[in-house]
Amino acid sequence: MNRLALQQLNKAYQQDALEASVYGASPVGLIVMLYEGAISALRKAQTEIGRSNFIEKGRLIGKGMEIINGLDSVLNLEKGGEVTGNLRELYIYMKHRLGVANMKNDAEILEEVITLLDELLGAWRQLDKMQGAGSRVGQV
Repeated sequence: MNRLALQQLNKAYQQDALEASVYGASPVGLIVMLYEGAISALRKAQTEIGRSNFIEKGRLIGKGMEIINGLDSVLNLEKGGEVTGNLRELYIYMKHRLGVANMKNDAEILEEVITLLDELLGAWRQLDKMQGAGSRVGQV
C-alpha cells in the first residue's frame, strides 16, 4: 500500500473515531472536546508561525476562533448568571487577542490564550468527571 493510501485510511479512521466520541459524549464532554480542539489548533498555529507558514497559521487561528465563537454562542446568560457573563467576557477577550496574534504573527499571544483555555478546560474536565460519577451512583 502506498503512502497516500495509508494517509487517507488514517484520516478516515480519525474521522470515524471523532464521530464515535462525539456521539457518545455528554454535553459537558462535548465542551471538553471543543476546548481540546481549540487548544490543539492554536498549538499548531504556534508551530506554523515558527515555520513562517502564515497561511496555515491563519487557518488554524481561524479554527480556534470558530470554536470559541461556538462556545460563546451557546452560553445562556439568563440561566448562567454572573459566571456565564464572565465566561462571555473572557471569550470576547480571547477572540480579540487571537486577532492581534494573527496580525502580528505573535506566538506569545497565542500562548496566553492557550493558557486561558487550558485553565477553563481543567474545570470542565472536573465537571465532566463529577457528572460521570454521579450518573454511575444509581447504577449497581
